[in-house]
Amino acid sequence: MSAEALRTARVIVASTSAAAGDAADRTGPLIVAWLRERGFETPEPVVVADGDPVAEAVTRALAEDADAVLTTGGTGISPSDATPEAVDPLLDVRLPGLIEELRRRGTAAGLPSAALTRGVAGFAGPAFVMTFPGSPGGVRDGLAVLDPLLEHLLDQRSGSPRTGHGAR
Repeated sequence: MSAEALRTARVIVASTSAAAGDAADRTGPLIVAWLRERGFETPEPVVVADGDPVAEAVTRALAEDADAVLTTGGTGISPSDATPEAVDPLLDVRLPGLIEELRRRGTAAGLPSAALTRGVAGFAGPAFVMTFPGSPGGVRDGLAVLDPLLEHLLDQRSGSPRTGHGAR
């Protein structure tokens, strides 16, 4: 990828305890490193409390014209888990198959609780957005799902002539 085509990404961690300094963020740095390895200009993760702060942080990232916004945390079923509700209204196009595959990978690896993630994925305008679980294993599963697809998703959404239906 040429320097003028450098893509940008933002990582948002939804964790009330990490935002308060009571717990370490163990997932944001994994996502940032993965994105940087793929050539995305990515600052350090933004850590926010669960709920409305997630929607605010994603909205800021979209306003900064990030090509990809990946969140971690808040996709479970506890009363404070509200990342899907914060992110879903921002999406124009939904890609539920990505979350279905993330759940499938987790359950196939012997973690039945992976079926409980309520994440969302899709596009907000030209930006790809996906919510990952707040566990390192869930993040690894999500990144494995995205690894062969992220560049293609972004190219296809932008109308790049490099990709098309069935491109190989």
